[in-house]
Amino acid sequence: MNQTLYPEFGVLLVDDEASFLRSLSITLERAGINHLYRCDDSRQVISLLQTHHIGLVLLDLTMPHIAGQQVLQMIAEQHPEIAVIIISGLNQVESAVESLKLGAFDYFVKTTEEDRLTEGIRRAIRMQELRLENQALTQRMMHNHLEHPGVFDDIVTRSPQMRAIFQYLESIAHSNQPVLICGESGTGKELIAKAAHDLSGRNGPLVTVNIAGLDDNVFADTLFGHQRGAFTGADRSRAGLIEEAAGGTLFLDEIGDLSMASQVKLLRLLQEGEYYPLGSDRPKRSQARIIVATHQNLQQHQQDGRFRRDLYYRLCIHQVMLPALRQRKEDLPLLLDHFLTQAAKEMSKNVPSYPAELPLLLSNYHFPGNIRELRALIFDALSRHRSHMLSLESFRHLLEQDAELPVSACEEVPVQFNPEQPLPTLAMMDSLLVEEALRRADNNQSMAARLLGISQPALSKRLKKNRPDQ
Repeated sequence: MNQTLYPEFGVLLVDDEASFLRSLSITLERAGINHLYRCDDSRQVISLLQTHHIGLVLLDLTMPHIAGQQVLQMIAEQHPEIAVIIISGLNQVESAVESLKLGAFDYFVKTTEEDRLTEGIRRAIRMQELRLENQALTQRMMHNHLEHPGVFDDIVTRSPQMRAIFQYLESIAHSNQPVLICGESGTGKELIAKAAHDLSGRNGPLVTVNIAGLDDNVFADTLFGHQRGAFTGADRSRAGLIEEAAGGTLFLDEIGDLSMASQVKLLRLLQEGEYYPLGSDRPKRSQARIIVATHQNLQQHQQDGRFRRDLYYRLCIHQVMLPALRQRKEDLPLLLDHFLTQAAKEMSKNVPSYPAELPLLLSNYHFPGNIRELRALIFDALSRHRSHMLSLESFRHLLEQDAELPVSACEEVPVQFNPEQPLPTLAMMDSLLVEEALRRADNNQSMAARLLGISQPALSKRLKKNRPDQ
């Protein structure tokens, strides 16, 4: 049995010809649109809209009792949030124009080819889904709450940026459109994919595959599977990961590494909702939602000719941009405690205390490897730990190599020297740097020390040296 692809709302088919309703239902079900209601009496349309969650109406114009255009007017007045597509036996420009003026989303003639009709219906459904998602997102932002906070328990954060992402994920939870997760390596893209899957309420599994380095044949075999005899060594049929993820979610990590030939296959899967196992001439319908992730800049890849523009726009209907760890430093104390507890449990050690300067020291590091790097750093430090207090030396030897300077400080005031004057001494530069840090910190020495990437006692020593009269 096909999976219901549009669970958020139903599609109501209205026509006085029962045979056409049956035919249209079969066409839509083949296209994966299964949440259907049928009505052969136009007098019942409004009551059906009041008792069922309908998002789209496919409406005939020529019907007894109440004509189609009158029904269209009633829907526009009483249920303006519902989209209406006219499917009429009349190929008349005047009827089409009048229907569009009355608020119809689109107009098709019954003899129109099936592909064009189903694509028009898919387009209307996508528009309605986006409208519902925007409404849900607005409501969550206004009330600043999460309906399912437990889904995000594995993501350690108090960052407002991350909370906004959680609210967005809840608003698109039941969408069937792809989700593109972007962010640097180590920012937690797989955790976000898992949260999106859990929120969807799908009964099927979350199936994850890293597609970096897969050539075109391996990619097709991995995702689509193969029939017996499809190639040398294929002595039995094998289901692909799309079939394994039926009713659930297929997560494709490192999508930016996908070859151009494989991009074409993925595009077809997203456009048509179907695929061909290797060695088969019979298509199978995908019943899995697609989530993809990348640390690469896909827009730049488009300009370089390495990523298809049409595929990118198919993938980014829903897009999540994860902040780097250096952009959510309020999470450092939480992550420090979390990973220390985790490491201590795995190594059968007691959770150690740590110096008060450690969170400050960490906050001045750039963390190019993000949360993954922080975790490795903490696990390594605990493996070396022998006393009651965690030693700063386990961190300092790495962090002092790359203490982070504020980006604004680098971009705002470029250092300039007068070529006709001698270069300032290092002592003079040190004094100028300390004074500039104090100015930016409004004379707050603790904040100035953080800007300089040093401890507050070290700053005090420099001040005594630079200001001996104070």
